[in-house]
Amino acid sequence: MVSLRKTEDQRARSDGGGKPTPFRMGAHGVVGQRYLGEKGLIALLAVLSAFVPLSTDLYLPALPRMGEYFGVSSALTNLTLVLFFISFSLCMLFWGPLSDKYGRRPTLLSGLAIYMLACAGCALSANIYMLLLCRVFQAVGGSAASAVATAMIKDVYEGRRRESVLSIVQSMVVISPTVAPVLGAFLLRLMSWRGLFWVLGLIGLLSFTGCLLLEETLRTRFQGTVPQALCRLGAVLRNPGFSSLLLVFSMVSLASLAFIADSSYIYQDIFGLSAQTYSLYFALNAVGMLLGPILYLVLSRYYPRRSIVVACFGIMALAGLLVAAFGDAGPMFFALALLPATLMGSCVRPAGTFLLLEQHRGDAGAASSLINCFGLILGSLGMIIVSLAGSDLLFVLGMINVFVGLTCAMAWLAICKRRPAVSA
Repeated sequence: MVSLRKTEDQRARSDGGGKPTPFRMGAHGVVGQRYLGEKGLIALLAVLSAFVPLSTDLYLPALPRMGEYFGVSSALTNLTLVLFFISFSLCMLFWGPLSDKYGRRPTLLSGLAIYMLACAGCALSANIYMLLLCRVFQAVGGSAASAVATAMIKDVYEGRRRESVLSIVQSMVVISPTVAPVLGAFLLRLMSWRGLFWVLGLIGLLSFTGCLLLEETLRTRFQGTVPQALCRLGAVLRNPGFSSLLLVFSMVSLASLAFIADSSYIYQDIFGLSAQTYSLYFALNAVGMLLGPILYLVLSRYYPRRSIVVACFGIMALAGLLVAAFGDAGPMFFALALLPATLMGSCVRPAGTFLLLEQHRGDAGAASSLINCFGLILGSLGMIIVSLAGSDLLFVLGMINVFVGLTCAMAWLAICKRRPAVSA
């Protein structure tokens, strides 16, 4: 097994020092949460981790209405997504190190306050440019939630319990991209597009309330300046154990987001299905996303991590071959051929996040920021690749899964050979 440093967060870092803050230990290494309890904490972590899909996918059904309301092109309306995505990715790199210096709770409260104000600004926008500006601020605030949530899991849990909580949280997060558009479409029957941003503001308010009840989870704070805290991103990246695993496990997002980005085009334009039928096929994919982390928990009781991860990558590659060769045989064949790749890509996430958090003593906020940021960056690359595929979309999507599966499998085996402790 990977060696666990049970006192790592109680020690001052050699380059910055630190004063331990008081904490109470509960079962499984849990920092006691007087008001939330463990179930409340896990629920809060899941909501915080899901801020990306909640803030983007909930209002997707309203995009056409927004364009009509403002009298602008779809390209300009879609900038509300693009600018949010870019701002969210970059700002995570700021909030994570900041939480290492000032604590998780103050960082979350600051970010969520910005997020709620930006949601109100979006709902009250008089023109598309005000909406674009408020979406950027919404990303600035919301990125604090995603950046800090993963770090909190490292603060609070150890060993097998950490993997279990990661699996639970990620199972709830990966289903959000499917539930959010359906919820958004339902809400549009009851309210205008502005109402959807008030709903997002309400989600922010509930999260803010949860963070008010949260007891600080960081035990030792970074004592350097803010610029020095930001420089910890470079220190974490220079750790070869972290950077090599970061590239391997971030590549999974390249394949998963490539499909999500063009799924409606595949089912509705290529296969000629209705929007309702498309949602059913996409739900099948969502089942794979949901069950992946749970499958990992079950398999990890009987098999070593090395075998599980390499098997997942191998199955991804085989599924990609089926999609590339026979994906155009029909929507059901395509869905069933892609399902194993989706399931396996989701299955490796808890192991990847757990191992990445184990690679660096301290700097959990910086590590969490990098994990989430790299996943979004490579996922964006996948979106760009499939957008350029044209009529060869199914073949390209299949070959992306082949490439990711084979490349990650070979890199993973090489890492395990150099560092046998990782594979236990």
